[in-house]
Amino acid sequence: MTVKLNPKDIKVSVLLTLMVALGPLSTDLYLPSLPSLTETLSTTVSRVQATMSVFIAGFACATVIYGPLSDRFGRRSVLIGGLTVFVIGSLGCMVATTIEELIVWRFIQAVGGCAGPVLVRAVVRDVYEKEEAARFMAYIASAMALAPAVAPMIGGWLHVLFGWRSHFVALTMLGVLFIWAVSVLLRETNVNRDPTATQARQMAINFRHILRHPQFLAYSLTLMFSYGALFSFISVGAFVVIGVLGVAPDRFGYLFFFVALGYVSGGLLAGKLVSRVGVTNMIGTGVGIGVLFGVLGLTLSLNEVQTIPAVIVPIVGVFFACGFVLPAATAGALMPFPQIAGTASSAISFLQMSGGAIIGFLAGYLHDGTTVPLFAVIFASWICAAAIYMRARWWGPIRPLADATNG
Repeated sequence: MTVKLNPKDIKVSVLLTLMVALGPLSTDLYLPSLPSLTETLSTTVSRVQATMSVFIAGFACATVIYGPLSDRFGRRSVLIGGLTVFVIGSLGCMVATTIEELIVWRFIQAVGGCAGPVLVRAVVRDVYEKEEAARFMAYIASAMALAPAVAPMIGGWLHVLFGWRSHFVALTMLGVLFIWAVSVLLRETNVNRDPTATQARQMAINFRHILRHPQFLAYSLTLMFSYGALFSFISVGAFVVIGVLGVAPDRFGYLFFFVALGYVSGGLLAGKLVSRVGVTNMIGTGVGIGVLFGVLGLTLSLNEVQTIPAVIVPIVGVFFACGFVLPAATAGALMPFPQIAGTASSAISFLQMSGGAIIGFLAGYLHDGTTVPLFAVIFASWICAAAIYMRARWWGPIRPLADATNG
């Protein structure tokens, strides 16, 4: 049994949403367990944090593969294959006995899990055009954020009741459920398959064409640094909130819920406004909001204000800003490439995830038992995003960027 993919089909919309949510679920579910892993596996904060960064690095590496594969063989079959790898990686994490084993299996889990976000973007590009794609991505991102908003709360309960391995039991079961749902509900949307998409020479040509496109670079690099600001908190937020502020692991999820609501609110508002103000102006608004809250968080931390409101309020603002930037920048970066949307989505994901991994690792490496390194990294990320946006919007050779939603 299959159903047609259209914006009014609630079953397919929910499925696509959950596919995109697979990455955040795989990171956020076990956030409450991160501090305790230093004792359980006899390791250090930086090595535990590496299980987060290596997951994002695995995402970045695998994105280069899934896009071209889906351009040649179709979205559906490649998605099922990726989910199968995700299940295998989750099982490996579940039985890991050392931090080294956990790091390796987290990488494999990420290689499979990234099929969801990469291929859903390509599916949306197959079906929608311009503002419709940006609007759909904004709504799907908002709904998707509800899952990781709840995930740390569920993860906290699982940690207290059953320990950290229970998180990977849950992810294994979820992966199996997704394989069944994709097999039953999702029809193929790639009607213009490219038989040369996986040839090394053609892949190089396609990626070179994408990475040299000025509109793609402007949108995707702005997205990369914005995501880096968000991922900095995902990467070390548990160490700050639990370790520095003294919040109990099963309470951390409740605070993260408010943080994620910031992203939900930003995405919902962006979905309503994007048709009026355009993709480019939507990104600029989000970047401006991000800079303001980055300044607020850094100012409070430098003045040694280490309280829950002093951390959570700026972080909520950062996530709200990302709700504006990430969906709009994704849609804008994909628009010039209707024939190779899968490869373009791979390039976006590679930049986003590799940049997030590096920035998140930096936040973990600099962690010193205060809130200063976290907010310093967040502020620097937003400044980089703002510099790229301003260069492209007003001073660069990318004048068409301002009118990307109009033609």
